[in-house]
Amino acid sequence: MKCPFCNFEDSRVIDSRPTEDGASIRRRRECLGCSKRFTTYEKIELLPLLVVKKDQTRETFNAGKLYDGIIRACHKRPVPASEVEKIVSEIEQFAYNTMRQEISTKQIGEMVMERLKSLDEVAYIRFASVYRQFTDIPTFMKELNDLVKESSKTGKT
Repeated sequence: MKCPFCNFEDSRVIDSRPTEDGASIRRRRECLGCSKRFTTYEKIELLPLLVVKKDQTRETFNAGKLYDGIIRACHKRPVPASEVEKIVSEIEQFAYNTMRQEISTKQIGEMVMERLKSLDEVAYIRFASVYRQFTDIPTFMKELNDLVKESSKTGKT
């Protein structure tokens, strides 16, 4: 850390403590060149995460929007809110851990469907019908038949 008084490039930390809001760390430093003291603040820098939609427009990732979509699919189903929060948290963590600035709605949608399929098949079908934009009964029936086949293989019925 460069000293604001003499521009010496080395200092030592005398005291560290979190700020009142807990979002950053306040550090008291002493310059090893001129011995003057100064304060620095350290905080986590989150890269803005953008979601690339089907029409190639971009918007900021919104975990609340994801949560609302999953809640709609789970309406009147025996799915605890804690499970929905867990799904949202896992997807959000995955998105930020990729260290890329963009994630597609396709990736997000597939992750949601993968988790809903094992959690509640009705919620899965509800989400899939909106996400995959089923426009006719044969497409819907194909998805249902695939789900029935997969359930019979894994022993779920």
